[in-house]
Amino acid sequence: MLISGLAFALMGLCVKLAAARGFPVMELIFARSVISLVLCYIDIRRSRLPILGQQTGLLLLRGIIGFIALIAVYKSLITLPLAEATLIQYLHPIFTATFAWFFLRENIHRNTLICGLLGCLGTFILASPEVLGTGPSLSSIGLIAGLIGAAGSGLAYTLVRHLSYSEHPSVIIFYFPIVCLPVSLIFGLHNFIMPVGSDWFLLLAIGLFTHLGQVGLTLGMSLVKAAKAAAYGYVQALFAALLGITVLGEQLSLSTFLGASFITGGLLINQVPDKSKNFNDR
Repeated sequence: MLISGLAFALMGLCVKLAAARGFPVMELIFARSVISLVLCYIDIRRSRLPILGQQTGLLLLRGIIGFIALIAVYKSLITLPLAEATLIQYLHPIFTATFAWFFLRENIHRNTLICGLLGCLGTFILASPEVLGTGPSLSSIGLIAGLIGAAGSGLAYTLVRHLSYSEHPSVIIFYFPIVCLPVSLIFGLHNFIMPVGSDWFLLLAIGLFTHLGQVGLTLGMSLVKAAKAAAYGYVQALFAALLGITVLGEQLSLSTFLGASFITGGLLINQVPDKSKNFNDR
């Protein structure tokens, strides 16, 4: 999950750099889908796995939900500063815990609930810096897109957790580009622009970092309960903040520091062994 967080932070940086060069969201999704499709296919053939898996319907559903969430995540990344967009996206453990409790009957422990509450408080501070007098509010469109992306990611991660009992990680990941590739081509082809020079390396990096992030994420979800594993992803916000400062020259406000403190504090609490009764026991 830590490797996944770093990879996704680097992916977000590349998305912002590519968007600054004029590449539309659908083309970025198409580029990452091509690379992910090739890498997954190679791994599946090398491991001699059944390429379509066993639960085709749920695998396709995971791909569709992931595609919708990805559009929202990319829109948020393009609209908001890298650190803020990443922090909002990483509200997904709250959605993951909720969906996993509802669909998978996984228990929600007290520490996970505290993590969710601190995450919500941190996001409110992050989204409303004018309350603290530290600056203007973030873009409403970016905030809404980020929340949609977080909810979609939470549902997709819950499906990954369920599918991990019967499907190989490469097969689960494979269905993501299977959905994204044709849909992004159909709806985005008319806006595609031809990459030039270093643009090719930037688009390649988006695909490679995304694939690495997906592999780490899928393996992490298969080894630990969905809610607990997803909380590790908050480290991506720290990586994103560092990249935003060092590469993009972004400045972090007081509200960003406070919001990040509540969110990461919740992450740390969630990792403490919880011997109390869980939510289902009450």
